[in-house]
Amino acid sequence: MEQEFETQFVTAGSLLYSVEHRPWLPPDGHWLLSQSCNDMLMMHYAMEPALIRALVPDTLTLELYDGMAWLSIATFCASHVRPSGVPPLPGLSFFPQLHLRTYVTFQDRNGQPRPGVFYLSVDTANLSAVWLARVFFRMQYWHASIQVKGATLGTRRPPDPWIHYRARRLHGPSAEEGPAALDLSCQPQGEPARARAHSLDEFLNERYCVYSWYRGRGYRTEVHHQPWPLQPVSVEVRSNTLGEPLGLKLTARPDLCHFSRTLKMLAWPPSSLRLAR
Repeated sequence: MEQEFETQFVTAGSLLYSVEHRPWLPPDGHWLLSQSCNDMLMMHYAMEPALIRALVPDTLTLELYDGMAWLSIATFCASHVRPSGVPPLPGLSFFPQLHLRTYVTFQDRNGQPRPGVFYLSVDTANLSAVWLARVFFRMQYWHASIQVKGATLGTRRPPDPWIHYRARRLHGPSAEEGPAALDLSCQPQGEPARARAHSLDEFLNERYCVYSWYRGRGYRTEVHHQPWPLQPVSVEVRSNTLGEPLGLKLTARPDLCHFSRTLKMLAWPPSSLRLAR
């Protein structure tokens, strides 16, 4: 990874002044939502492609790195969540989230492939966020109980260097012996740095759209952010049954982990997928 100085962006809109790192330009229309992702832990698992291909709609191409498909769990606290032109709203601007995702691409009518992530499930502790994500972003969100302790939001030097995540799905697909759940602790280490070009780190993190499948139709949500400031991280997983509702058994030890302290991002309204002619 390449270490570099971090640029501070004062407002959400100022993010759009820096786009040279993207594989394509952000949409011309106005963004719909902004948020900050804080204390994000990303655990990555190398998987046999056939296992993941069965979970991805045929319209999307499953992307591989060195012949393997990748499945990732991302858990973080979203803050300063707000629609464009509206200040953060009490009860809606801060909540933890938990993503289970894989990596896909889609070639639309202009012939340009656009690599992105495909969410296999998203859990959040905010029931209003579940409703908003389903209505406005056409994504399958599930309501969950999520506790985060030791997070650094609001303090630069927390007393406990470890961050503890515990999540249990309240509504939605279950694991083999109860609700889908995750229980772990992590400790970030070292200095943040951006991923090197063409590396596995870049493949797993530098994605600028999210694909979703809702009621038989495909959608793409464009997002914009600066390159992820990634840190090495120690992780202790006590239990993890997030893959079981999909028929996947995930090992206690991920193949690769990343941590990112904070990153601001923008999201545009989803658009329907249109096949290339």
